[in-house]
Amino acid sequence: MNFHRLLEGKVALVTGASRGVGRGVAAVLAECGATVYATGRTIDGADLDPLVIRVRCDGADAAEVDRLFERIEAEQGRLDVLVNSAWGGYERMMEDGVFTWGLPFWQQPAWRWEAMMDAGVRAAFLASRRAAMLMVPARTGLIASISHWAAQKRIGNAIYGVSKAATDKLIADIAVELEPHGVTAVSIYPGMVRTEAVMAAAAYLDLSNSESPEFTGRVVAALAADPNQLAKTGQVLVGAALAAEYGFADIDGRQPRPLTIADV
Repeated sequence: MNFHRLLEGKVALVTGASRGVGRGVAAVLAECGATVYATGRTIDGADLDPLVIRVRCDGADAAEVDRLFERIEAEQGRLDVLVNSAWGGYERMMEDGVFTWGLPFWQQPAWRWEAMMDAGVRAAFLASRRAAMLMVPARTGLIASISHWAAQKRIGNAIYGVSKAATDKLIADIAVELEPHGVTAVSIYPGMVRTEAVMAAAAYLDLSNSESPEFTGRVVAALAADPNQLAKTGQVLVGAALAAEYGFADIDGRQPRPLTIADV
């Protein structure tokens, strides 16, 4: 698949684009010729092409999200792709010398629930709601939320699982409401992604089947360019499986193996 100018004339918004998967998605969509708005708490320092429009925005603040979308509508008059990649709850895994990430739910810090539900699920709802206001009248558009197998299997901790399940359920339900208007909504599951945090622990990890952050960007771009994308609405899509279907590889030429629920 040739990604050069694949999304010429399209307008995209990627939340949580300061680093990790979100940054990779924003970078690839811009390379594909889309006009890309990227948000994040530290977006000003993100390693992104200068052509990417950076907007500091608290995705859990409805008023700030409203202003973001008002700007996009005023400047572009449309929105073709929304990628919900913003997330919270990964910070402060160590507290008072204790690694809290994998603790049972009664020992989890209460702030982690708020971080994941607000910075993750609430932010995805607020952005999707405003995106729909632009996409429904145009009768076209793609809303993709970055999710995880933790929605279907206990991985990490209970709060993580609940928040990812909520992400998938949000997509499944809004897909039903958006389908009659020609708008697609999907969840995307990356594999192990070579994010900044993962690479900091690379010596302890098996990265043989890992993916670049840009690989998920290629997944989104290919789906956004698919004239039959609506057939996939409401689904959970494994990024590597979609790559095999559309016929493209990672930026290093490797073909990551699609993970299953048994693998993770």
